[in-house]
Amino acid sequence: MLSLDRRPCSFTRGKMSATMNTAAPRWGFIGSGKMATALIRGMVRAGAAQPDAILASDPVASARAALAAETGVAVHDSNVRVAQHCDVLVLAVKPQSMAHVLEHLRPVVTPEHLVISIAAGVSIATLADGLGPDRRLARVMPNTPALLGEGAAGYCLGPHAFESDDSLVRSCLEAVGRAYRVPEALLDAVTGLSGSGPAFVYVIIEALSDGGVRVGLPRDVATALAAQTVLGAAKMVIDTGLHTGVLKDQVASPGGTTIAGLHALERGGLRAALIDAVEAATRRSAELAAAARPARTEER
Repeated sequence: MLSLDRRPCSFTRGKMSATMNTAAPRWGFIGSGKMATALIRGMVRAGAAQPDAILASDPVASARAALAAETGVAVHDSNVRVAQHCDVLVLAVKPQSMAHVLEHLRPVVTPEHLVISIAAGVSIATLADGLGPDRRLARVMPNTPALLGEGAAGYCLGPHAFESDDSLVRSCLEAVGRAYRVPEALLDAVTGLSGSGPAFVYVIIEALSDGGVRVGLPRDVATALAAQTVLGAAKMVIDTGLHTGVLKDQVASPGGTTIAGLHALERGGLRAALIDAVEAATRRSAELAAAARPARTEER
C-alpha cells in the first residue's frame, strides 16, 4: 500500500504539510455508472492516473463491458477483489445499496485505504459505522456537469484522514471540474446549490428561450442563444474574478434595454425565487440524509 503522511487532517489547517511519495496510488471504483465513468475518464485524460492503475467493479456484465470499452480499465465482478488491490476506493453506488456494499467491504478495508463516497446523503458517520471507526474517509457531492468535465463539487474529509488525502480527493474531482472543501455540515448546502443547481439553470435557459420565441425568434435559435449566453456569462464570472454585480453593471447602461429587463426580473421576484429554491433543496437534502441514517448512528 502507498505510504502517506499519517497526521489527521483539520478543516482549519492551511496547505498540506506533507506531500505524497512518488509511488502512484492504485484507484478502485466500486460501481461503474455514469459518474464513475466520468471520473475515470477525466482522471485518465488529466493524467491523474493511468488506466493500468485503475480497477473497477460492477455486478452487471454489460456495465462492466461498457466501462472497460470506454475507459480501458480492468473491470471485475468482485468489490472485494478491487479493494484488495487498490489504495484509494471510490464508492460510486446508489445510497440504498451502500449498507450492503459496506458490509462486504468491511473485512478487507483497512486504515491504509482512503475511501471516498460519492453517494448522496451517506454521512461520514454512516461510512465509519459500516467500515470501522478508524478508517480514512472522504465524502463528495458532485454534480451532473462533471459528465462533461465541467463539474462543481464539494467535499469533506473524515477525522482519521491524512493531510495528504486532500490532494488525492482533489486529483479525482478536479479532473472533471472544480472542487471545494467544506465542513460536512455544509454538504447539504452544496447539494442545494451545485447539486440541484443545474436543474434551476435549465429552467432559466428554457424561460429565456420562451422569451425569445415570444418576441419572434425560432425555437432552435432562441434556445441556442439562451444556452450560449448562460455559458458565456458563467465563463465571464470565473475567468475575470469580478463580482457579479460589477459584471451586471457593465452590461446595463443608463436608460437602456438591459436595465429595463433587470427591473422586470426584480418585479417578478426572480432573485428571491432562486434563493428560495436553493434553501428548499438544502432542507430536503438534510431531510433525506436523516431518513437514510442507520438507527445506531442516531443513537450515538
